Amino acid sequence: MEEHALVIGASGGIGQALANELKARGTHVTCLSRSRDGLDITSEDAVSTTLGRLQPQFDRIIVATGILSGEKGPEKSLFALSADEMENLFAVNTIGPALVLKHAKRLLPKDKRTVFAALSARVGSIGDNGLGGWYSYRASKAALNQVIRTASIELKRTHKHLVCSALHPGTVETEFTRNYPQHKTVPPQDAASNLLNVIDNLTPDDSGQFFDWAGKRVPW
Repeated sequence: MEEHALVIGASGGIGQALANELKARGTHVTCLSRSRDGLDITSEDAVSTTLGRLQPQFDRIIVATGILSGEKGPEKSLFALSADEMENLFAVNTIGPALVLKHAKRLLPKDKRTVFAALSARVGSIGDNGLGGWYSYRASKAALNQVIRTASIELKRTHKHLVCSALHPGTVETEFTRNYPQHKTVPPQDAASNLLNVIDNLTPDDSGQFFDWAGKRVPW
């Protein structure tokens, strides 16, 4: 039976690569994004309306949206904090995926294994934070991780075969990272292949956890 996947943020570097890789593996892919479909994940009306048009048939739902910072770049100190900047990052990185998960619940089958995965980032790990800085991005991804963890507990009561996971894709060659040449990057297609391999190997016992591109658990 053909698998069905939904990729949110499919016009971005990683999202597009994920959609292409899924298609190459024989999966039927539904792609949604703001630039192509007008899906603003920070608007609950937009999320509810758009997802409300879909039929509950998905084996995988992947949220590949996110932003790193505004025009000034990630904060290096407390003095660089901006309320508007932090609000914007939380809206996109935390609230958006949470709204997608809320309205995607009816799209998740209860009688078979299915995966809901959202792209997080290792810098969102509190336990792995040894450098500091990047306040808004770190905090918004840490909050996303908590959303995933909390939702996994609730959804397990009704969707026993569901895997709900936060994933760290590594540092990928996208518009996100072009201003940070000091970080070793991988092409989007390699990142997509890595992430899908991780998703393939997750079980319901892994639900609510945070994994990197190699399948290793990342501390909260």
